Amino acid sequence: MTRRYQHTLTRRTLLRGAGVALAMPLLESLSPRTAFGALAQPGPQRIVAINIPLGFHGPSFFPTEVGENYTATASLAPAAAIRDKFTLISGTSHPDVDGGHSAEVSFLTAAPHPGARSFKNTISLDQLIARQVGSQTRFGSLTLGDQSLSWSANGVAIPAEKDPGNAYSKLFLQGSVKQLADQRRRLEDGHSVIDVLLEDANAMRGKLSKRDQDKLQQYFTAVRETEQRLQKAEVWAKTPKPTVDASQPPRLPSEDITGRLKLHFDVIRLALQTDSTRVITLCGHSGSLVPPLKGVEKGYHALSHHGMTDEMIKQLEVIDRETIRIWAEFVQGLAETTEGDATLLDRTQVLLGSNLGNANAHTTNNLPILLAGGPYKHGSHLAFDAKNNEPLANLFVTMLRAMGLEADSFASSTGSLNGLEVAG
Repeated sequence: MTRRYQHTLTRRTLLRGAGVALAMPLLESLSPRTAFGALAQPGPQRIVAINIPLGFHGPSFFPTEVGENYTATASLAPAAAIRDKFTLISGTSHPDVDGGHSAEVSFLTAAPHPGARSFKNTISLDQLIARQVGSQTRFGSLTLGDQSLSWSANGVAIPAEKDPGNAYSKLFLQGSVKQLADQRRRLEDGHSVIDVLLEDANAMRGKLSKRDQDKLQQYFTAVRETEQRLQKAEVWAKTPKPTVDASQPPRLPSEDITGRLKLHFDVIRLALQTDSTRVITLCGHSGSLVPPLKGVEKGYHALSHHGMTDEMIKQLEVIDRETIRIWAEFVQGLAETTEGDATLLDRTQVLLGSNLGNANAHTTNNLPILLAGGPYKHGSHLAFDAKNNEPLANLFVTMLRAMGLEADSFASSTGSLNGLEVAG
């Protein structure tokens, strides 16, 4: 890279062009616990976070009873067989996260007022975890689906892979000789970019104020961490990818939103089973296409804004039930996959939720939340005040601790989530 390009491109552009992303310095309040922490179990711990942007029709999703003896609603009926493997949580939300559909970007960050012109996002739950455990696997994290749920410490979205087939290729196909050579060149380019950046930054050091020197030191830290990630990538580039007993998923039409969701879940299970990554996010579809499901004749987005029309709600419930059915099938598959003396589900927290509590009214309170797997005692409906909600970030604190990480807070949390017990 010549000096001319150094002057015409921004620092972020240079780093993105090299295929690297800067990470924030290690947080003192979030370091690995010894012995995997108070909640974590022995063995690798994993997390899968899923957002369904248009949510679920509340009256068909939330039961009226609380505790273990709740009556499953119509939307949750497809998950009856795994009832003892998940906890239903109502009455949570992110304080000050408003803006209707724009709240999607804050689902894993809890950053307030995402619809405001001055909004800047913060690091997402998955990326915070990936900073601690990502070095142990080929991929520090995977971001899948129609939109990104993953945000860096600088508030930049991690690009999402929309196609399950492409995700499979990234995880398990070795690539041609030319592709491998191109990858090596990109890694070398990444190092050259960092060399130029450090050279220019060092030249500026004597001209800066004390405050700017502090900022520059933070920048140096970020660059050093990026270099470590490049070194890791070089090692993995020489290591053959795992072989799996599953073919590459087919390319489905965009309107088959639940079919594509299932294929993503198939790829996620393979990624976890091969320990290719331990941190995965998946965002569902929120567009206006008509899903190829029996009984559904209108676009998904239009159905979510049903205006309390019975026929539209009936069609929406078909999509909701199919979504839960596919998710339950995924959870059951993890439960049936052994890893040493445990199952993948024992070592994987699977969060399913939405940034909208009521898509018809664009409200962002009383979010539908399901948490499966991990070290918890499941089978209950854990209900908080439907109006004065518990911070959803309290659940995130609990999930961080179950990953074996030291965490006293996250974003708008006020502590851990009361009532979510560890299995005896």
